[in-house]
Amino acid sequence: MLNEFDLQVEEDSARIDRYLAEELPDLSRSRIQQLIEQGKVQVNDKVCTSKKINLKVGDRITLEIPEAQPLELIPQDIPLDILYEDDQLLIINKPAGLVVHPAPGHPNGTLVNAVLAHCPNLPGIGGVQRPGIVHRLDKDTTGAIAIAKTDIAYQHLQAQLQAKTARREYLGVVYGAPKTESGTIDLPIGRHPQDRKKMAIVPVEEGGRTAITHWRVKERLGNYTLIHFQLETGRTHQIRVHSAKMGHPIVGDPVYGSGRSVGVNLPGQALHAWKLKVQHPISGDWIEVNAQLPQTFNTLLDILRKRGAISY
Repeated sequence: MLNEFDLQVEEDSARIDRYLAEELPDLSRSRIQQLIEQGKVQVNDKVCTSKKINLKVGDRITLEIPEAQPLELIPQDIPLDILYEDDQLLIINKPAGLVVHPAPGHPNGTLVNAVLAHCPNLPGIGGVQRPGIVHRLDKDTTGAIAIAKTDIAYQHLQAQLQAKTARREYLGVVYGAPKTESGTIDLPIGRHPQDRKKMAIVPVEEGGRTAITHWRVKERLGNYTLIHFQLETGRTHQIRVHSAKMGHPIVGDPVYGSGRSVGVNLPGQALHAWKLKVQHPISGDWIEVNAQLPQTFNTLLDILRKRGAISY
């Protein structure tokens, strides 16, 4: 089944891809360029072969949009804690243990499988019926994560992350007590040179990518500290790597942490994506969500507060 559009150009226009992006706001410019490359766009009954041609008054454009192809993934009925949803976006509070995207070792049981079941009529991204994962959370990091339902939402959210207008705030419990109340870690992150499953501080000239994390103390808990983190960039394991480099690794982190037990059975590292603020791709309104802390995180805080009270 094809969706067809017939458009009549009413005034001299710029490039065809720009014109179509303005006339069909549900399609991103990159998706339109993809359709041109696939021969799905005709100008005056001739297949358009270039995204750069300029249009003139009276030109007639025919555009065919093939129905999104199903992704070779199985929808799975996995409960979702939904913080916000409309026809463009879905924001959920991810639990610990839920992998975001299928990968070797995790072919199913992921957030993507869950979203496919929750949204059976997903319009899809780039012609494929799939949710748009714009940013990820590690398997055992909890909290707010945004998923694009449409191509235009996916492109818009990606642009927000690149422009640093989207705001991502985390809460984490770390070992030790920082000497200052706040700071910024500006150290590039790349794949660990020996252990390819880990990330590390790697100079840019050796393949590291700029990584900037802002932090401030939210609560001091004796030999532990609750820290508020704000990401300026979004590198893999960024907060975990930067915290460890500070000398204050995230409590419960099996990869970058100290391995010391705190007396609480944590499902993973004590790191939670607390707040997420993004601009709606269609209305332009700002959407801000707060993701409730998981029970294990609250239990950890309660125990550390009690220990602190006893020690004084």
